[in-house]
Amino acid sequence: MNGAIPSSDGYDDVNVFLRFLQHLGWDDLLNVGYFTWPTLPAAINGGAPFQRALVRRSLALLRAEPGHLVLDAGCGRGHTTARLADAGCRVVGVDVSDRQIAWARDRFGRRPRVAFEVADVTALPAPAGHTDLADQSFDRVHCLEAAFHFGPEGRAAFLAESHRLLRPGGRLVLVDFTWPTRATPQIDRLDPHGLVRRSWRFQDFENLDRYLRQATATGFRISAVRDWTRPVVRRSAWLIGTIGTVAATRAGRRALCARWTGLREFTTADWNALLPVVAAHAAAGKEMGYSALVLDRPR
Repeated sequence: MNGAIPSSDGYDDVNVFLRFLQHLGWDDLLNVGYFTWPTLPAAINGGAPFQRALVRRSLALLRAEPGHLVLDAGCGRGHTTARLADAGCRVVGVDVSDRQIAWARDRFGRRPRVAFEVADVTALPAPAGHTDLADQSFDRVHCLEAAFHFGPEGRAAFLAESHRLLRPGGRLVLVDFTWPTRATPQIDRLDPHGLVRRSWRFQDFENLDRYLRQATATGFRISAVRDWTRPVVRRSAWLIGTIGTVAATRAGRRALCARWTGLREFTTADWNALLPVVAAHAAAGKEMGYSALVLDRPR
């Protein structure tokens, strides 16, 4: 991949922050989630409903129809791929991580109209496994919260690959973390020790203006830009910051363990490693953005 994912993609048991989130309710989805104030108290029951809410909103922008051929780029553990197939689409889920694809095949690989392949979506081979990835062969491309891994060159390459794959009139929905202004990115200031970047194996987020310029230069028409910063990163940052404050005391940790019993496996060393990572995520979430781009290939 043209970006920054090493052999370990970060989505494993070595990642103390991921382990923590999984005990709080993350399951086969790995996105942040979409939080509204009326539903926020339900976060005590786990994060999965909020993650599924984000998927629903992303797929609503895609407007995939039964019979459409869809590429789910950076599909991770395959939940979104399976949802598209259940809606009648023919779907190819692609991810650079063989571990994630193995998980996806085990969970969803027996569904009809689904294929999962290990491939780099920034430089797709003509066939990926048994799947043909010919020019102008897909109706839709979907990429939910994966492109931040690709690096700046990789994101430009992914836009080019998506444009190549899409038929005239096809659509790419790209949902990603962004810097919301023309200002110089502030990742080094917000994450001075690289705790967020090491947790999720990325270099930096893309500036929204540059994303849009690259999409236009690639040949896409920008049909919509949705700013989901507040319901996704601001509210999740508030949540994680609140949990971090609670976890900073022994009494708070006991309360968290009483609510989420799986956290009892955490050692003192785990908690000590987790707390600065939680603080770094809360700080970064107060300033970064989150955007949903709807990009159409003109007919």
